Amino acid sequence: MFDFIIIGAGSAGCVLANRLSEDPHCRVLLLEAGPRDWHPFIHMPAGLAKLVGNTSVNWNYDTAPEPQLNNRRLWWPRGKVLGGSSSINAMCYVRGLPADYDAWAAEGAEGWNWKQVLPYFKRSERNQRGASDLHGDAGPLFVADLRYTNPLSDAFIQAGLQAGYLHNDDFNGPEQQGFGYYQVTQKDGARCSAAVAYLQPARQRPNLKVVTGALVRHIIIEQGRAIGVSYAHRGQEVHAHADQEVLLSGGAINSPQLLMLSGIGPADHLRQHGVGVVMDLPQVGQNLQDHLDVCTLQHATQRITYDRASEIGAAYQYFLRGHRGPGSSNIAEAGAFIRSPLATDDRADLQLHFVPAMLDDHGRRRLKGDGYTVHACFLRPRSRGQLQLANADPRQPLRIEANYLSDAEGFDLRMMVQAAKVARDVLSQPAFDHVRGEPIFPCRHNLSDAELADFVRAKAETIYHPIGTCRMGNDEAAVVDPQLRVRGVAGLRVVDASVMPNLIGGNTNAPTMMLAERASDLIRGRALA
Repeated sequence: MFDFIIIGAGSAGCVLANRLSEDPHCRVLLLEAGPRDWHPFIHMPAGLAKLVGNTSVNWNYDTAPEPQLNNRRLWWPRGKVLGGSSSINAMCYVRGLPADYDAWAAEGAEGWNWKQVLPYFKRSERNQRGASDLHGDAGPLFVADLRYTNPLSDAFIQAGLQAGYLHNDDFNGPEQQGFGYYQVTQKDGARCSAAVAYLQPARQRPNLKVVTGALVRHIIIEQGRAIGVSYAHRGQEVHAHADQEVLLSGGAINSPQLLMLSGIGPADHLRQHGVGVVMDLPQVGQNLQDHLDVCTLQHATQRITYDRASEIGAAYQYFLRGHRGPGSSNIAEAGAFIRSPLATDDRADLQLHFVPAMLDDHGRRRLKGDGYTVHACFLRPRSRGQLQLANADPRQPLRIEANYLSDAEGFDLRMMVQAAKVARDVLSQPAFDHVRGEPIFPCRHNLSDAELADFVRAKAETIYHPIGTCRMGNDEAAVVDPQLRVRGVAGLRVVDASVMPNLIGGNTNAPTMMLAERASDLIRGRALA
């Protein structure tokens, strides 16, 4: 018997567990399908490269064949561990722009404009640079400057300046555009995941129970109200009861799946899979959005990249010398936000991540020699995808149809071509003259727009930002209302990136934690002073 049951101990679920259990009279159960975050490579930032494809901490999803990407199946890693994707990501702390959140509110997400969400970003944050009008210094989430960077990351920033862009030392400051280093979610050189920031300080509270290895099968709904969950744990089926609310924080993939398995979703689709309909919500699993990303790779003539760095040496230096050296790098050290010639408003519409190593197929395919990579993505894609049940087995993944580059006007493809052009231009600047070798992907520099479009179709991948599949809004088609309550079902909310109406201009991890911070106040019926 609990007051609240939280499904999913990821970026949002850990925040909820901490904030709700602050009340000693509130009994909280947190369920996580994955294991504890014990693996040392989770906590050593550069260890993220060793976690690629580690199915013990990763849901390891694949999309259906993508028609506009040569029918390729794209790999979608998602965290399956305490901390969720914040335990396996590259730790870049990015909020997006005020206009992104004002657009949410204008489209019906009342209460989520920039003025209303900024206090929750600040409450969450403990920035090593101190407090300011835009930053907090007393929150649980440590945000820091990188302790170690590769010399090529400096070259990337200088190349951006040579290409005519501005320098920016704070992508979350008054201006987002420019080239600079990312701040990262790290504490003393170690990863500061949502589990480290929010769950560890709360674990000893007697009113919080955390269960790992718990796969929720369905939400129990009686007379239109969510009253608990059924989950599998150590070979047994367990029922838990929630006196107040069930809070679904499974993420943009798992939350809509569990809603549908519980009878909440498109009625005809549920019936096709033998699932009894509790509430017909056609938009569950719809409105899927993600940042598509294309990587430009170049050989290096000097051995200064991370490609052949000694992993044992880096780990030795990191663990025995106070979290120092290349082990503290997030690998994607520097980046940029750029407003392209195709921009439709005054916001940056392209984002770059620079990696001083060759990164092909998410790092799963190792290339010979030394090199460096520029990720480039379009921040506001117009294409929309969907998620559908493959069957009624909660152990089986959904069918993911991202529908990349499917917008009727072809604008997304033109933007991805523009992204590839920008990456090529930056890498051609004098700052890389001392190290530039032969091009890898694409194979030559003088490709036409048509050839770059073919390159995008052949090589583009996700940059890991799926959102929108339980859209928030004040219209009847929205899955949740602006208080994140599931329409037509009492006692049930969704709190994670799936409720975001539209992608923000940047990485989605920090916004997800902000969203859960504000949700905790909505649930407790209080407002941030």
